[in-house]
Amino acid sequence: MPGLLAKKLGMTNIFSEDGKIVPVTVLEVGPCNVYAIKSKEKDGYEAVQLGFGEKKEKRTSKPQLDYYKKHGLKIPQTLKEFRNFESSQFKIGDEVKVDIFQIGDKVKVSGKNKGKGFQGVMRRHNFGGVGGTTHGHSDRLRAPGSIGSSSYPSRVFKGQRMAGRMGFENTTISNLKVVKVIADKNIVMVKGAVPGSINSIVAINK
Repeated sequence: MPGLLAKKLGMTNIFSEDGKIVPVTVLEVGPCNVYAIKSKEKDGYEAVQLGFGEKKEKRTSKPQLDYYKKHGLKIPQTLKEFRNFESSQFKIGDEVKVDIFQIGDKVKVSGKNKGKGFQGVMRRHNFGGVGGTTHGHSDRLRAPGSIGSSSYPSRVFKGQRMAGRMGFENTTISNLKVVKVIADKNIVMVKGAVPGSINSIVAINK
């Protein structure tokens, strides 16, 4: 789907035309430059690779740096391919702006959700815990319980839900409505929440 890369600026409320409060996420969408064009003849599919943001030269490999300098491009913070663009209409270096989105569009936003660190089974998998504190229970209230039998099969099955790192996973929220577009500031406001922390990079697709 045609889309752009964006930075999540935070959440706020705005008033709709009928006076209702609408919770929105504010996204700084683009402008994104075209860094590569994939064609059906050469690559087997059509896509446009867009870059967003900027990073230091020392954080880039030399082959990439040479490519950017050859085409007169700035060093992007993030690169991502978007399909369903008509790639024949673009050339490397073109700028794609926020005006591809209109008020009322339904979009999906993808990004890394917030990392929660190492968490136990009650928070990570919604386990109920051991239960009451009668008969001397004091240190097993949030324990996972049995993770397998010892006689047979004498192992822990793959996929057993246990404590571990939680969050910081790719997440997509679909059917978010665009409620406001401020083209001169590259701002799009979508109804509801999107994945990630403030200043994280997300992809917004039509």
